[in-house]
Amino acid sequence: MRAVVYDQFTAEPEVRDVADPVPSDAGVVVRVETTGLCRSDAHGWLGHDDGIALPHVPGHELVGRIHAVGPAVERFRVGDRVTVPFVCACGRCAQCLAGNGQVCPNQTQPGFTHWGSYAELVALHDADVNLIPVPESLDAGAAALLGCRFATAFRGLVHRAGLRSGERLLVVGCGGVGLSAAMIGVALGAEVIGVDIDASALARATSIGVTHTIDSSGLDEDAVLTRIAEAAPAGVQVSVEALGRESTMRLSLLALAPMGRQVQIGLFSSEPTLPLPRIISQELSLHGSHGMPASDYSELLDLVASGALRPQDLIEHRIGLDEAPAALVALASGDRSTGVTVIDVA
Repeated sequence: MRAVVYDQFTAEPEVRDVADPVPSDAGVVVRVETTGLCRSDAHGWLGHDDGIALPHVPGHELVGRIHAVGPAVERFRVGDRVTVPFVCACGRCAQCLAGNGQVCPNQTQPGFTHWGSYAELVALHDADVNLIPVPESLDAGAAALLGCRFATAFRGLVHRAGLRSGERLLVVGCGGVGLSAAMIGVALGAEVIGVDIDASALARATSIGVTHTIDSSGLDEDAVLTRIAEAAPAGVQVSVEALGRESTMRLSLLALAPMGRQVQIGLFSSEPTLPLPRIISQELSLHGSHGMPASDYSELLDLVASGALRPQDLIEHRIGLDEAPAALVALASGDRSTGVTVIDVA
């Protein structure tokens, strides 16, 4: 098969022919239709994930058709169109049995613990636990994005922070996952405020229904907090930090009204310092979101099927596999292109 491979962290990836994967007993091999270009893939290429073994094929957001099935798989057949959470659960441990497969201690992650979906074929483990059927009518790019950024944002906002219609949601960082969170907030009936330093990202946020946008370029923390307070005089109930920077994490927390809930989605390259006095005095809640188990996807898929949530509207660029290496390097180098890029493999 053809795949994007890098042999060393930060070394130029290349498209090359490699051996086809084979399914594990309880796993499948999927022929990839479309896969997302995600900032987590860039973190991996930069060497921020110590679980990656070299050489490596990145990619963890995908949709495709089952190409081969292991002998222990019962629920799926060759030809089925499927997606998968980026965290694949074992289905047997205490966390999985409690419905928390996204924090399974035995988890596998395509594109991290093993070769991923920047390839014509990808192996996925424990298929009966992790695969999610995808309707034929669903856009391939939209289906791929459900595997990571939309699922992570949905779980964070709905299952962790309990965002309700009519509440105010602050999204700090209007990149791919930030815009996903904003779009979900709009679909759920929240009043959404978006903060970013990039005017084109803020324009994209406005186009998907964000009520207030704040250009924070050149502003200090106090000035941005003042702008947020002007947009939400009654306070912000839920915030999302989608960049993974200490300064924006502080902003996201400090903007919350008393009893407010923050969802932390952005990944940090180093350990941040928290404004704990504010968290304690205002009884703020800080929630992590590490994807969503396959068993919880029905609510998200129903929202997509209803037309209230249209992940495909965030797709700005569709590229081929040959263009993926340069796109990954550009993303890791700080490319701030608006919207989302997907790689059409098939």
